[in-house]
Amino acid sequence: MKKLKYDRYDARLLRRLMLENNFPRIWVPDPENRDLRQLLWHRHRLVQMRTRIMNQLQALAMNEGYRWKKKLFSEQGRAQLEKLALAPWASRRRQELLELLDRMNPTIEELTAAVEREARKRPEVLRLMTHPGVGPLTALAFVLIIGTWERFSRGKQIGTYVGMIPSEDSSAHKQRLGHISKQGNSLLRFLLVEAAQAAARCNPEWRRRYMHLAMRRHRSIAQVAMGRRLGVRWYWMWRNGCEYSPKLEFGSYAGQLVTGHGVK
Repeated sequence: MKKLKYDRYDARLLRRLMLENNFPRIWVPDPENRDLRQLLWHRHRLVQMRTRIMNQLQALAMNEGYRWKKKLFSEQGRAQLEKLALAPWASRRRQELLELLDRMNPTIEELTAAVEREARKRPEVLRLMTHPGVGPLTALAFVLIIGTWERFSRGKQIGTYVGMIPSEDSSAHKQRLGHISKQGNSLLRFLLVEAAQAAARCNPEWRRRYMHLAMRRHRSIAQVAMGRRLGVRWYWMWRNGCEYSPKLEFGSYAGQLVTGHGVK
């Protein structure tokens, strides 16, 4: 009986929505937006492939007792890598990996230039780029994936949309929080965390907040929390049409500009 009662209620609600034409509006990205997202994804995947190639070259050098790290990919480091006396198959692997790297670098540079051109066309992207640690790729991805700030009534909803809030399994007055939900766009989630770490490296205030949270909880938790905080701040910068200022801290609720330290 209860199920039948609920079905009748749902049918009446649906009928009323149809008569009043009051269905919830869903934002759908336009074709240009979807195509630019393909540009971001393509570059992101190629960078990941290049990273794997570079890691394999590092492994080859370490197998021979050399630990050059980033110096390996300098002009001098590459010359030393090419001079290493390797066995036939290891030598072939080195040669083909270097050839792949040489082919990928110009392609990635071309895609990066395209991203920068698209970023310069959008004032809101340039505004977000004034924040420490934020480049054209991350700012453009945020604008394209969020779409428009009018979709969200407050900043906290950004963290929910991107999937950077804890999942919850609560019952019987007991709250159980798990890992982050990861329900949103994985590329934007990755870029937010990367940008938050870059901001912590170049901005003393962000570094202090990050280290404080990392000591209290865990480094990975601190990275996600700072990424979520960064997304909320970008939302308010976009919504209020203002550039980054170290004197302003943006709150999580609509219409509020507050001073404080954010992550506690």
